[in-house]
Amino acid sequence: MRRLLLGLLLLLPPPAWAGPVKVVATFSVLADMVRAVGGDDVAVTALVGPDGDAHVFEPTPADARALAAADLVVENGLGFEGWIGRLAKAADYKGPLVVATTGIVPRRMEEDGHDVTDPHAWQDLSLGRIYVANIAEGLAKADAGHAERYRANAAAYNRRLAELDAWVRAELAQVPEAKRRVITTHDAFGYFGHAYGVAFLAPEGVSTEAEVTGKALGALVGQIRHTGVKALFFENMTDPRLVEQLAREAGATVGGTLYVDALSPPGGPAPSYVDMFRHNVPALVAAMRRNRD
Repeated sequence: MRRLLLGLLLLLPPPAWAGPVKVVATFSVLADMVRAVGGDDVAVTALVGPDGDAHVFEPTPADARALAAADLVVENGLGFEGWIGRLAKAADYKGPLVVATTGIVPRRMEEDGHDVTDPHAWQDLSLGRIYVANIAEGLAKADAGHAERYRANAAAYNRRLAELDAWVRAELAQVPEAKRRVITTHDAFGYFGHAYGVAFLAPEGVSTEAEVTGKALGALVGQIRHTGVKALFFENMTDPRLVEQLAREAGATVGGTLYVDALSPPGGPAPSYVDMFRHNVPALVAAMRRNRD
């Protein structure tokens, strides 16, 4: 009888969590992905919230407490969150960690004469789908009782992202290739540009911590005047004065705000990962159409 009962127990599905799985995501884009995959089975905290800048983020004791209480932590990786190791140590967090960029071959770029990794891989929707797969597997391992639900949510979300990717390509195809040039406040659109055929120029490097030199600014003003780029944008988590200065000196027009490292608050133009593209792409298309060929 004991063997029979043991055999029956082994056939039962693994137990689910008594309440929502407590997940800490390092920044708002990842937090939105986790919510899309986890649904009602997760409670998500974003360390760097809407309109926040993960490059210059300084964790607080409250962040350490949130990490200490987490069942799962999700980070971008590729050096995006230079502070996460110190925070995990301070919180004595020893639980599971999902690196959302696992399996992605990162872009390399030059910054101040150094070869560095570009961490902004989510700006390519095909890579964003890899994020989703990694998050789903991380949740399935942490909460095996809801594993199939997480995988089903991820499959539905992936289909949505594939449709969004096709829409992005169709929208950008309306702009002649010679006009697909954009100025932004820092170099965070490398993956987007590579995936969708848009050239992005920026006076800052991959991190918003990089200092803009007068030489770099002057070179960019000259380039804008020479190439006839009219599409100038600032990002929601950066100071707009740099692009406004560029626009004044080069005789161009600021095209508005783009969302890249952070989402908008709820009720704003980009409160989700999907909404980020739905907001950014029409703005880019409208501005690039004004560029000279």
